[in-house]
Amino acid sequence: MRIDKIRNIGIIAHIDAGKTTLTERILFTTGQIYKVGEVHEGNTEMDWMAQERARGITITSAVTSCPWNGYQINIIDTPGHVDFTAEVVRSLRILDGGVVLFSGVEMVEAQTETVWRQADHYKVPRIAFINKLDRVESNFIKTVEMIEDRLSGRPVPLQFPYRDPDRRFLGMIDILTMNLIIRQDTPHGTESKLIPIKKEESLSLSRRFIDRLERYREIAVERVAEIDDRVMERYLNEGDIDLDLFYRTLRQGCLEFGYVPVLGGSAFTHQGIQPLLDAITNYLPSPLDIPSVSAIDDPSIIRRADEQEPLAALAYKVMTDRYAGRLVFLRIYSGTLDVGQTVFNSSRKEKLRIMKLYRMHANDRTPLNEAKAGDIIAVVGSKNIATGDTICDVQSPILLEEIRFPEPVISVAIEPLGDSESARLSKALQELEAEDPTFKVSIAEETNQIIISGMGELHLEVLLQRLQDELGVNVNAGLPQVSYRETLSVPTVVEEKFVKQTGGHGQYGHVILELSPLERGRGFEFKSAIKGGEIPREYISSVETGLIAALDNGPLAGYPIVDLRAVLVGGSFHPVDSSDLAFRSAATRALRKVCKTNFTLLEPIMEGEIVTPVEYLGDVMEDIARRRGIIKKILARDAVQVITVAVPLAEMFGYATQVRSLTQGRATHSLWPAYYTQVPAGIKEKIIKSRGA
Repeated sequence: MRIDKIRNIGIIAHIDAGKTTLTERILFTTGQIYKVGEVHEGNTEMDWMAQERARGITITSAVTSCPWNGYQINIIDTPGHVDFTAEVVRSLRILDGGVVLFSGVEMVEAQTETVWRQADHYKVPRIAFINKLDRVESNFIKTVEMIEDRLSGRPVPLQFPYRDPDRRFLGMIDILTMNLIIRQDTPHGTESKLIPIKKEESLSLSRRFIDRLERYREIAVERVAEIDDRVMERYLNEGDIDLDLFYRTLRQGCLEFGYVPVLGGSAFTHQGIQPLLDAITNYLPSPLDIPSVSAIDDPSIIRRADEQEPLAALAYKVMTDRYAGRLVFLRIYSGTLDVGQTVFNSSRKEKLRIMKLYRMHANDRTPLNEAKAGDIIAVVGSKNIATGDTICDVQSPILLEEIRFPEPVISVAIEPLGDSESARLSKALQELEAEDPTFKVSIAEETNQIIISGMGELHLEVLLQRLQDELGVNVNAGLPQVSYRETLSVPTVVEEKFVKQTGGHGQYGHVILELSPLERGRGFEFKSAIKGGEIPREYISSVETGLIAALDNGPLAGYPIVDLRAVLVGGSFHPVDSSDLAFRSAATRALRKVCKTNFTLLEPIMEGEIVTPVEYLGDVMEDIARRRGIIKKILARDAVQVITVAVPLAEMFGYATQVRSLTQGRATHSLWPAYYTQVPAGIKEKIIKSRGA
């Protein structure tokens, strides 16, 4: 397959917008599968995990490939639930383009905004597909308006829904060609049939409807004319559209200026699938259309999307397969990768040999002899490859930017059911931690308990179920706990000497540190202001290492320390007794020496939306207030009220059950960890006491 004929795309959206259903229809339309699975029946191709089929949600991103009119489309179907946001982040990092799915009923939802911003961050060109238009209450026009208003997008509507007098959805009208596109069943599946609307008398379109189509046609022309004036000139002078020029210009706008072609249909009823596939090949980029990748440590080193260039690939996902072992998913940016080839992991400075290559279709594998630039494939890799590692040519190393993931916000203590389970539990947790960058395992110093941390209650629930079902390890789990953080509240200067003499050479390290708080989310910063050789250069890095080691255990309640700047301003050394260990120890002890009153406790805040019928608005708002929540705004959307809130995570355990109870099961909510803020004084003391501190 020529590289300009490859499309690497992801399907991203809010939960329940229909991502997996759409992917299933695409595979059926392109001939990759011959029977369509349904999410509600638990037999879809892409949701292959037992838990995905049982719960009816996507948990892990799945990759597949399908042909369409001479193109190869590599698709990643991503989860919609916020607890599995890592799957969306790593998919967007390696994709060239995206299909953002909107429900025509719920329109632009909270999690849609999140994934849209993530796509903005990675500069991913995208097209929009408005789904569920077969539902009577769906609203295509309002969804397009919300894409522009709430997402600051630049939508270019290319279609408009057509309904009969009884509001039954029949198909989409292409507003450029004025053809009605309807689904037609054939012995081999479904095809699109085009009906010219102005010549087809049986459609009986009203003058008002025709005027609306013309208005939307003008909107599309005006939008695209912002890029190339010739589009508008042709439309004004000759009354029609130069389609080739329009499509070329819109493609340029999509790739370079953030324009978003908008299509619609119903994945469930197979409406609009073929036009969407055409739009993917027409408007979304090939690997040649995206900027060349460059080395993070030396931007002058670049790799173009060419199989003749040296190999450069990024490991974006690790998965443990029951039969193949440890599968590592790679996006190849340049060069060629062959079976048996020795490559270099520049992230870990290690060589390794690639034993097997696979083209993936969900959980099924097709062996390959080689893979080339633009491909998304899986390799059976050694344990020396982790998510975010760069795999490259041994003779021409390059280090690509790694993938950054959010920090876990919720923890649970677990223990094996018996001593015989301990070794198996340790191995199983290592496998899960390698697969999921937002899953962390630690040991509590005070109790020696195993603590697992993740992005939410559902995230940890799924992982604990996987421990039992897939890895055969049974554990006892405690109640979920919030992952608090500690930070310095006022600047301070601290001095520490580490002096030990036990015969022979001793240990001597002396540091003076200026510590100050940073803005929320800045992490840890270290600088050296040492002049005149007060401390040798080799020991300055030891001070930084010692400080980083001390960040895991704060003085208030043993939570990690964040948002801290440390400046090494003074100290001394001994020409004989000073060592790396002495300065590391001095730095660690210096941070732990800082007075507890100088630290404060931070808690994670959840942001998002609660959608409730208007009759339950007061009850929902009152419940949020009881949970120390802040109501930011309330919007009326058709028959429901959309409440934007910010609530401490500590107050939200069991909220799904509570909000269903308050609204007779009619409200929905979508909340995600947004930021950390200071814990109120009274609650802070309770937390510290509960930790035994």
